[in-house]
Amino acid sequence: MLLTACADLGLPIPEPQAPSDEPSALTLTKIEFDDLESWDGENFASVLPALIRSCDAIEKKASDTPFGSDERMGTIADWKSICADARIIRPGNQIEAKYFFESRFVAYTVGDRNAPEGLFTGYYEPELQGRWAPEAEYQIPIYSRPHDLVSIDLGQHRAELKGTQLAGRVIDNKLIPYFSRAEIMGGALRGRELEIMWVADPVDAFFLHIQGSGRVRLADGSTVRVGYAGRNGRRYTSIGRELVAMGAMRLEDVTAPAIRDWLRANPAAGTQLMNKNESFVFFRVVEGEGPLGAQGVPLTPGRSLAVDRAFLPLGAPVWLDTTDPLTDGEPLRRLLITQDTGSAIKGPVRGDVFWGFGDTAARRAGLMKQEGRYYILLPKAAERIVPQS
Repeated sequence: MLLTACADLGLPIPEPQAPSDEPSALTLTKIEFDDLESWDGENFASVLPALIRSCDAIEKKASDTPFGSDERMGTIADWKSICADARIIRPGNQIEAKYFFESRFVAYTVGDRNAPEGLFTGYYEPELQGRWAPEAEYQIPIYSRPHDLVSIDLGQHRAELKGTQLAGRVIDNKLIPYFSRAEIMGGALRGRELEIMWVADPVDAFFLHIQGSGRVRLADGSTVRVGYAGRNGRRYTSIGRELVAMGAMRLEDVTAPAIRDWLRANPAAGTQLMNKNESFVFFRVVEGEGPLGAQGVPLTPGRSLAVDRAFLPLGAPVWLDTTDPLTDGEPLRRLLITQDTGSAIKGPVRGDVFWGFGDTAARRAGLMKQEGRYYILLPKAAERIVPQS
């Protein structure tokens, strides 16, 4: 399901100026690589390792199955051929890598009913202070996935619901909603030995849920990586939007750092506000590389992108054209791989860039709320099923 390692940071999503009653629809318009601004200046060799990580997941699938929910994305066979070619590029060879992308792919402008502009946010891997057992100030539990949590892939029942999931628990042979955030924090899961770790700061714990993965530093200085294991299926609510609605903050002032400061300055009201987001994430200890995205492969800082899987597949190269929040809106143009998804990432033109670990990654992710557009690269073999426009 979603890795919620990638929900947005609680930032409100600007409302479109002219909302339409029509549902979102993915449109693709062919574009030449020469028409992509800054394309020639990209370091293509540096993105190949991220693509090959996606290939590790792609190559495990049956060749005759579709690549994602949209037939225009080609088949797994088309992408296995791409992966085979990617693996023979010599590491670090910029000329070979650039030729690979230009000779194997066709670029398309991604639009929502031909509207190419969308919202792009960022996420990162936070670090929390924690312990294996509750002690002193370490009283906030990080829970593993409960055994009674049932997840249903609705796409297995109705094709038009592919990519949609439902979660709950079974009582008297009926699937009912799972416990909400407020119920869980109030002790609904207490006594079931689901606690894998304890942290000190409820605000840090909340942001861990928003990011969906992180590192916990223990008393001896060592760190343990925790990753997404599931969610309760309740609706995700942006507390940034709630702060604006209650008049506590102006829309233009809403950033992750500002939200964090408000929650800490208003602990009682902050608890109530956090509980308005009924969505709750469960974790597991991750061994080895990480964090892992929804595709099941390690994310690459600055090269992994979370998208709405209802529209775009996981494992595809995407050329992002937006601005960098840390450099006064200077252009941010780069090639990324779709490797993740999240509960707040909805729509054909919506992305969440993974920035990695550390203070700079946290600042960039926390401030990123940029308008932009992106272009998906599809195998030339898939041109047979992509309408030309």
